[in-house]
Amino acid sequence: MKKVNVALVRLLQFVVFVQFTFIVIVYFGAMVLLPLDAIALLIKLLGVVGIHGFIGALISIPAVGYLCFIVYKTPNLCKMIVDNGIELITTGKAKVEGFNEIIESVKA
Repeated sequence: MKKVNVALVRLLQFVVFVQFTFIVIVYFGAMVLLPLDAIALLIKLLGVVGIHGFIGALISIPAVGYLCFIVYKTPNLCKMIVDNGIELITTGKAKVEGFNEIIESVKA
């Protein structure tokens, strides 16, 4: 019976590990995809106004780049965003390691 309990705890530990890994990947992936999405939306918006897609890209890429530069220059904003991601990683690691104590108590 102990082996079944240990296997169930290991399964739940793996599920929590996969969940936190997915959350961290989505968090940092969103940081990459937000400027790209802003570029795509700006190109579409300029297309509605009547500006061709290529010309719209030539206008929107520097505009979004400038907005990213403003975010980068804002004091402590980038550091806070990265620190939130690091806290996600630390929390996930602590929760996954918390299962080891449960496994030790089940084995005893």
